[in-house]
Amino acid sequence: MSQIANISVYDGAATPVLHTLVPISVTRTGNSVKAEWREVSASVPTDAQVSATAILTKLKSGVYKCEARVAVPVMESVTNQNSSGYTAAPKVAYVNTYLCTGFFHGRSDVTGRRLARQILTNLLGNVSTSVAAATSGPLPDLFDYLVAPT
Repeated sequence: MSQIANISVYDGAATPVLHTLVPISVTRTGNSVKAEWREVSASVPTDAQVSATAILTKLKSGVYKCEARVAVPVMESVTNQNSSGYTAAPKVAYVNTYLCTGFFHGRSDVTGRRLARQILTNLLGNVSTSVAAATSGPLPDLFDYLVAPT
């Protein structure tokens, strides 16, 4: 099993910013394992930090359900103050969330799952050239090997 560790990932900004997501928890409930990561920044409220979740569940049918979720909160902009000169602290205005779910039969193999994941990855990135699939990391482990972090 893969051990939960920090995830370093760049965003899609015009000047990409590196985000380091640290492990928050791994929980087991029935046939499901859920791993959670969150960016830890002293200057941003906890609720406003980028987070990621990976969930591996074996359904009653024997099919494996793999989920990866990324949440990017957006802070509201506070520009005015009240008559006493007080300016309220900004809050989260909304959260942009991306969810990727895969369903894999128990008879499927690593190669087939990796091919499907890479096709989706290439479609999302508009990649039309040959690109080697990532073979390690928390999400390739989840979708290819059906292994959740511990």
